[in-house]
Amino acid sequence: MPAQATAPPRPRGRMADIGCGRCLHTILAGPTGGPQPLVVLEAGAFGFSADWAAVQEKLSRRGLRSLAYDRAGLGFSRPGPEPRDGQAIVHDLERLLAHLGEPGPFVLCGHSMAGLHVRLFAAGNAGRVVGVVLVDATTPEAMDSKMISGFVQHFGRASRLAAWGAEAGLLAPLSGTGLGDAIGLEGAPGMEKRWAFAHPGHNHWAAREVQCWTDSARQAREAGHFDPRLPVAVILTGTAADRTGFRALQTAPARASDHGLVDYVAGASHATMLNGVFADAIIRGVEHAMGVTVEDAGGAGSRVES
Repeated sequence: MPAQATAPPRPRGRMADIGCGRCLHTILAGPTGGPQPLVVLEAGAFGFSADWAAVQEKLSRRGLRSLAYDRAGLGFSRPGPEPRDGQAIVHDLERLLAHLGEPGPFVLCGHSMAGLHVRLFAAGNAGRVVGVVLVDATTPEAMDSKMISGFVQHFGRASRLAAWGAEAGLLAPLSGTGLGDAIGLEGAPGMEKRWAFAHPGHNHWAAREVQCWTDSARQAREAGHFDPRLPVAVILTGTAADRTGFRALQTAPARASDHGLVDYVAGASHATMLNGVFADAIIRGVEHAMGVTVEDAGGAGSRVES
C-alpha cells in the first residue's frame, strides 16, 4: 500500500487559479507595483518555490520584486496534464502571470535544469523579457555532450527511484538530514523543503519532468538562442580556472550576448549557491540584467571571461 504523506507545513504565499481547475502555489515578494521588472524565479529539477527563499529575501531588501512558484504537481501545486515537458511548463507560467496581472517586463532567473525553460519562455515572450540570469544552469546544447546526455539518462533513472522511494516511505527518515534540504534554508522554507523531499506526489511529478528533459532540451533549442541584445548573466560554482567543456556550454549564452556577465561563487555547491551565504552573486546577476535593457544599450560594468 502506498505510504501516506506526512502533514505539510503551512505554505507561505498563496494559491493562484490558472484555469481548468488547477492552482499553482506562488510567492510574490518585494514592493508592490512600481516600474521595475518582475524577477521570475524558475527552480531546477525537484525544486520549487522554497528553493528561492533566501534569494527572494535579498531581492526584497534591494527593493526588487520577484515571483517564485511551484510547477504543476511540485510542492503545493496541483498536478497538470502530461507530458511535463518545457512547453507545458512555459504554458503554465504564462497563464500564471496572466492570472496575477503581471504583463512584464520580466527578468528570467533559472537554476540548473530550468535553463531550458527560461530559454523557451524568452523565445515565446520576446517583447516582455528584458534580461536573463542563468544560475549554474544547463543549456539545450549541453545534450550534444556525451557526458551530459549520459548524466541525463542516469538522472532519469535516479529520479524514478526517488519517486518509488517516496511512495514507499523510504525517504521520510532522511528528510531531517542534509539530503532533505541540501540548500541550507532557514525557518519555514527549510521546513517546506524537507517536507517535499519525502512527499510522494512531489517526487512523482518531479521525476516526470526529468524524464522529459531530452524533449525539453529539443524544444528550447528549436525556439532559438536568446536575442543578443538581452543582457545575460551566468552565475556558476567554482572559479574561472575551471575550463571544462561543460563550462563552455554554460557560459555560451553570456558570451553570445552584447551585454554578458560571467561570475563565479567560490566555495558554493550546485545547491548551496541558493542559500543566504552565497546568494549575493545571484543578486548581482539580477541587477546586471536590470541595468542593461534592450532599449538601453549602455554596457558599463558588463564583463565576459575570455
